Amino acid sequence: MATIKEVAKAAGVSVTTVSRVINNRGYINKDTRQKVEAAMASLDYHPNEIARALQRSQSDLIGIIVPDSSHPFFAELIHYVETYANELQYKILICNSLGHSEKEANYISMLRQNRVDGIIMCGHSLNLEQYKKVSLPIISFDRIITPSIPYVGADNFRGGELATEHLVSRGCRKLLHISGPLKIDLLPNRRTDAFRLVCMRHDIPHRVIEGEPYKLTFEYYWDFVEREVSKHLSEYDGVFCSNDILAYALYIYATQHGISVPEQLKIVGYDYHNFTRMLQRPKLTTIRQPIDRIGKALISNLIQLIDGNKDLSNTVVDVELIEGETS
Repeated sequence: MATIKEVAKAAGVSVTTVSRVINNRGYINKDTRQKVEAAMASLDYHPNEIARALQRSQSDLIGIIVPDSSHPFFAELIHYVETYANELQYKILICNSLGHSEKEANYISMLRQNRVDGIIMCGHSLNLEQYKKVSLPIISFDRIITPSIPYVGADNFRGGELATEHLVSRGCRKLLHISGPLKIDLLPNRRTDAFRLVCMRHDIPHRVIEGEPYKLTFEYYWDFVEREVSKHLSEYDGVFCSNDILAYALYIYATQHGISVPEQLKIVGYDYHNFTRMLQRPKLTTIRQPIDRIGKALISNLIQLIDGNKDLSNTVVDVELIEGETS
């Protein structure tokens, strides 16, 4: 592997000049910069990023911890986070916690050892005290950790309100909500709060069935519908699902068991990620979270923290109802 001295010799400049080109410091005229860059390319020279990070006290690396990168929502979120980070000359380290607190703790340790400049926390399987001990700039997604750690999220309460009001407007008179795990204090639980309040406002009988933490696959949702939801379906004419994969699993189960959607059972999902947009039949009625705006806000706000902004406020983005064929 080529050394910086070999690059300097090939370009006919000093090692200091090569270092200035690499670190973009000091004045370097255009011809000299082009000579150095050409020498680096011809010798296939790559600077030691770790050494540069130690020298500059900044690595231009950002870590993102997600519960499951294969889930369409998080896959799309990672896409936008990486895109916007790249525009600002940052690289991304992706960590897949799969809902395991020990794994998430190990990833945080690894990110600190690799001197990342900050962390986007989407995993949320650790207790709050463990997050508070992380001595790095942190942005949380969809969870209030502490007032000193800003969060980014969509307007979950409004999303729950839109979904429930839509089912009521379609003539539903007994509603079911299949939520995420309510024992973990996450911002998406506000969807459940809105569901209950709208049902009370309209004097509509309702029930909430709670899902398990960090179970995000179609296989899980199918089994959950079969095991926990199916015995109640005949009692309800409208269901608000906590995500689109669950809504799709419920639609398939209902149609396979002689329940006509939307004539007998109306279904509303949540997310409107690329999985939902690719579905041709049915077109789900759902609540759209603007994943692109969430990704951009996560990066923008984290970099503000990295740059020393101590007064950063939380960011909440709007949601909207997407009317499809299931309601």
